[in-house]
Amino acid sequence: MPAATPDPAVERNPIGSHVKVGKGLVDGAFRLAQDLGAETFQVFVGNPRGWALSEGDPARDEEFRRVCAEAGTRVFVHAPYLVNLGSPTEATYEKSVASVAHNLRRAAAIGAEGVVVHTGSCVAAGSVERGLQQVREGLLPLLDTLADAGPDAPWLLLEPTAGQGQSLCAGVDDLKAYLDALDHHPRAGICLDTCHVFAAGAPLDEPGGAAATLERIAAIGGPGRLRLVHANDSKDVRGALKDRHERIGEGHIGVDAFAEMLAHPTTAGVPFVLETPGSGEPDSPDLPLLKSLR
Repeated sequence: MPAATPDPAVERNPIGSHVKVGKGLVDGAFRLAQDLGAETFQVFVGNPRGWALSEGDPARDEEFRRVCAEAGTRVFVHAPYLVNLGSPTEATYEKSVASVAHNLRRAAAIGAEGVVVHTGSCVAAGSVERGLQQVREGLLPLLDTLADAGPDAPWLLLEPTAGQGQSLCAGVDDLKAYLDALDHHPRAGICLDTCHVFAAGAPLDEPGGAAATLERIAAIGGPGRLRLVHANDSKDVRGALKDRHERIGEGHIGVDAFAEMLAHPTTAGVPFVLETPGSGEPDSPDLPLLKSLR
């Protein structure tokens, strides 16, 4: 039987969701992604709310790589929520660097394309410069290791936050200083969370606002820097500085923004991963809705 002809729309923008690992990477995460009809998916490779560094099983890791490759499914890892490279607490900072390094190793082992890391907070007012220096000292050696590992190594994907607290990088414009701190390293990518940038003030709810946001990202990061979109509507209005995800079309961003993003040249080749309420469940309407917008 001849191989199926690849769908150009799927190749341009595979659509999927964050999924639970449950019974394991293959029997849990991969099978669930298949049941959802996901063309890409994101996982945690350990406790998302803890510091424990969970080791993998090499045989299971290899099986996971194989089944994902055979299915043509692109995979991403999300670092634990506790990671904060701008923390003034030495123990938190050291654990954060160790966690990012560990998640990059696990991503390489399972064949994931990248590890998403929240850009963090300096916690205290007036200490952004110090926080960015910590980011530089913690991440540049890891990025250099990725560069040395070759083109198949995972990317480090920086996810700006919604602006709550003393964020080091909230929204799009703050990416410039963050990338400057990392010398615009060629293995430092961007993960755009639509709810986060909307909460930080991006005008995604206006006609042309999503396109303008993507163009600003491209101007700051350069071509190819945007590697992943977290597709989330927002329970709160633009600029609210609140990270509360909503189902696509049921929040204040609306479906038009997602259609605009899916059609924009900046997102060519970029996967869209849902993190909306229930998006990892088989009866969620969000995944088929995004596919229809594509």
